[in-house]
Amino acid sequence: MSHETVYAIASGKGGVGKTTTTVNLGTALAEAGERVAIVDTDLGMANLAGFVSLTPDSTTLHDVLAGDASIDDATYRLADNIVAVPSGTSLDEYAETSPEGLRDAIEELRSQFDYVFLDVGAGISHETVLPLGLADAVVLVSTPEPAAVHDTKKTIELTERSGGSVAGLVLTRTHPDGDISHDDIADRLEVPLLGTIPEDPAARDSVYAGTPLVVFEPEGPAAIAYRRLAMSMTGVEISLPADGDDGTDTESTAAATGPTSDDGTDTESTAAATGPTSDDDGREAAHDDVSSAITEAESDP
Repeated sequence: MSHETVYAIASGKGGVGKTTTTVNLGTALAEAGERVAIVDTDLGMANLAGFVSLTPDSTTLHDVLAGDASIDDATYRLADNIVAVPSGTSLDEYAETSPEGLRDAIEELRSQFDYVFLDVGAGISHETVLPLGLADAVVLVSTPEPAAVHDTKKTIELTERSGGSVAGLVLTRTHPDGDISHDDIADRLEVPLLGTIPEDPAARDSVYAGTPLVVFEPEGPAAIAYRRLAMSMTGVEISLPADGDDGTDTESTAAATGPTSDDGTDTESTAAATGPTSDDDGREAAHDDVSSAITEAESDP
């Protein structure tokens, strides 16, 4: 089993499937019985805020980093074995945060959960770079498009400067007849190819359903690729269909024997895995909010 338990899921470009990767990895592991925390470290854009029903006075990671709350206060149960720590949506709250406190928050979550996934914001701001150095490993998410790959190279440079370690590359929305080999893309970036997630219509459908892809279409090619990625990254046993039943392209299947990867929609709801659930404080995951948040986050300009 991998000794790495805290992963930063990062991308240089928005809309490539970073948050969807985060949520589906977490969901796949939670379904396998692992305790998982998903943390929205995109302090400026708050991709995961739609996972829970937040009122204006709800506690978020902003409050934790401002020194006004504990990490437990900002933790919301989504479903069995999985919680989310959302960032706030208020610019005033954002202005009061101190990203340096993120280290203590992550270490507290590390002690409570088997796996912690940090949904890292795109860009080069301080709060974007910081999680790259705090995680055990950084998983890069990109589509095969040249612009996305180019921005991924910048994320690699930022990871190196922050003292972080790149686990490898996940390519989303892939096609078996693409113009360039997926392995070639990874070679150009000088990182391992963890896996590929094939284009799958169910990915977009799952967004509008407000349901993680691995729950919405569990035997679809993208969902299976997520499970393979989770299994190969962590060593956790996860049930998969018999060989030949998943419909993945050959490169995706080959790469999946090492860590595999993502689909290509952003911000997704684990809450729908078992229906809306609430934690001991009565905080409840909201499907409609999740669906709306995913749609907005994943829509390209």
